[in-house]
Amino acid sequence: MKLPPTLTKVLDESADLLSDIIGGKLGQSAKSLEMHTSSLSENDSLIEVLRKRIVDALESEFLCGNENDKDQAEKCKGKWLELLGRIWALGPRQVGPNILFTPEYKMENDDGTILIHGSPYVSLRLGLADNSSASDIAVITSSELTQPLYGEAESLESSLMSGFQLATAAGPLCDEPMWGLAFLVEAYISPSTVQVGDSEPNQLSEQYGLFTGQIMTAVKEACRGAVLQRKPRLVEAMYFCELNTPTEYLGPMYAVLARRRARVLKEEMQEGSPLFTVHAYVPVSESFGFADELRRWTSGASSALLVLSHWEALPEDPFFVPKTEEEIEEFGDGSSVLPNTARKLINAVRRRKGLPVEEKVVQHATKQRTLARKV
Repeated sequence: MKLPPTLTKVLDESADLLSDIIGGKLGQSAKSLEMHTSSLSENDSLIEVLRKRIVDALESEFLCGNENDKDQAEKCKGKWLELLGRIWALGPRQVGPNILFTPEYKMENDDGTILIHGSPYVSLRLGLADNSSASDIAVITSSELTQPLYGEAESLESSLMSGFQLATAAGPLCDEPMWGLAFLVEAYISPSTVQVGDSEPNQLSEQYGLFTGQIMTAVKEACRGAVLQRKPRLVEAMYFCELNTPTEYLGPMYAVLARRRARVLKEEMQEGSPLFTVHAYVPVSESFGFADELRRWTSGASSALLVLSHWEALPEDPFFVPKTEEEIEEFGDGSSVLPNTARKLINAVRRRKGLPVEEKVVQHATKQRTLARKV
């Protein structure tokens, strides 16, 4: 699922603080947690500030945007507060703007399979969950399930978390880190069905059990496949650009901005001078050679200042193909379809990384017709 934009922004801006709070070591034992309680007591104020920022981000996302339907906004806010009490890990690098939630507790199925539960470690460190709920689940699980199967599930929790870290560090579009996504992985383990009189190969396979690499690969591919099913969008970095140019060079300057996919914010004239000041957002991928082109088209009269501003999602679907009659009528069909900017950026990154690119040598071929027939 997609995280609220305000919550993603808070997690992205608080990466250093989250690194100090979490310690970069998820899945520690209970004894090590007790040893760190003394050091965490000094950072209670920082944890309280971060928790308040997270709650305020949810309120501003749901309550301010849905003033007409307050009941629905309160319901959405309560759902996300309940989910934030089950944060298992953050990714990538354990402090990124992506969240792995622990699955809801379920009783043992009829066929004996059990669910890898995990622990809401991050929620406990941030004060978004209490210790009672996590301890109750642990006691119920250990008492009702067979001990070998429960021990195997507990040993595979770190592998499942590592698979989530790998998936968020290399997304399915162009192996770049993901941004603003939440995952809920339900991994089940079935009990051993090997009998005493079975053949030797089966005994050897059950002797070694599941390898950690198998779990990591399965979780990674499952997360990447889930992202592709939810129509992902490319997120690109944006520069804040401030330009100063004389009046006679406003036209060439706007032409350069249009070729660079820039978005103009405002334009104002400086008092007491013939210069105009223009503020715009320019994608970082389009900024290479921007200053040289601007000076060339304005004869060196314009100057630009670029500062990294924010991350912005491209609204264009990289896998969009006109199919319905309305889409074909609006966007065209075949060679008349406009070039897909998101797809072009993805293909450029994949070529640079040596990844396979789905491209045809001849995309829109038409049959050649000979006008003059020569015998």
